[in-house]
Amino acid sequence: MRILQIIDSLDIGGAEKMAVNYANALQLKVNFSGLVATRKEGDLKNQLSKDVNYLFLNRKKTFDLNAILKLKKHCKKNKIEYLQPHSSSFFTALLVKFMIPKIKIIWHDHNGLSEFLSTRKSFVLKIASLFFYRIIVVNDQLKKWAEKELYCEKVIFLPNFTTINSFELNETKLKGEDGKRILCLANLRLQKNHFFLLKVAQELIKSHSDWSFHLVGKDFNDDYSKKVFDIISSKNLQNNVFIYGSKNDINNIIKQCEIAILTSQSEGLPVAILEYGLHKKPVVSTNVGEIPLIIKNCENGFVVSKNDENEFNNSLIKLINDIDLRRKLGNSLYNTIIENHSEKVIIKNYLDWIKET
Repeated sequence: MRILQIIDSLDIGGAEKMAVNYANALQLKVNFSGLVATRKEGDLKNQLSKDVNYLFLNRKKTFDLNAILKLKKHCKKNKIEYLQPHSSSFFTALLVKFMIPKIKIIWHDHNGLSEFLSTRKSFVLKIASLFFYRIIVVNDQLKKWAEKELYCEKVIFLPNFTTINSFELNETKLKGEDGKRILCLANLRLQKNHFFLLKVAQELIKSHSDWSFHLVGKDFNDDYSKKVFDIISSKNLQNNVFIYGSKNDINNIIKQCEIAILTSQSEGLPVAILEYGLHKKPVVSTNVGEIPLIIKNCENGFVVSKNDENEFNNSLIKLINDIDLRRKLGNSLYNTIIENHSEKVIIKNYLDWIKET
């Protein structure tokens, strides 16, 4: 097999991370594994294996003929059989297929707004789906939506997976007191609901002022970001809530924290949960998307209603006060990830599915 991943950018994000993960994993399993970034490079380029064929198109607009012809030439040269576009990059793949009809498109849908699929704009996607060979989705809600709304019959739910980057440089030193840090890996955008996180933080530090929250993820410098910083300032949270932006040394960052959280109001299957689990960190998360299928409340973490600040805070306090509970839940989540969301399991299912007639 000769498979090429397509992604709009290599900024740090869930879909981008999975494009890199698939490219890296497949280079050990297929004849050719490559990745194309269409519009923008980014920090995730550093996580791409040196054995993965890489191309940057520097596409400037939707119909950038030079970029598309460059990709067509790349596909011809490397005898690409399958294009695996992630999220909105399906349109790029479609233009290439019009020029190379025998090439097959496996669209990978990472839509994290799975609770709001009824509002999804889908006209162009519906038309494009007539030319899809297969569709991968990252949660069951997306699978039901694709089967109902799109024209490609072969749809599969494959959970996200992640691995620990052993070549990562340790660059970031987190603020706050050692052994008393709470981590949230999430880009600063509305879906991730940092406003809820700040309410939880404001309440928690009343009784545990020595604990701190560490927010790692891309800052888009928009109105949402400004409001987050304004709340931190107005509520005097500067000594307990720290924002770092995008970082390359995620494994190093996770190791410096005792507890990991997500406060999202909508999700698919966040890679952050998998990363927390691989590091055996106890997790408190809102019960959105596929998260409750991974984290079973009180068994391998805590899941609470996305609007229940008191329960979220109480779950954090339980973990703060009980080191043995932290260790137990962290180990249990690790076992869940290894058994159901490891690279080995997902890639085997992926390749078997592609080979099916």
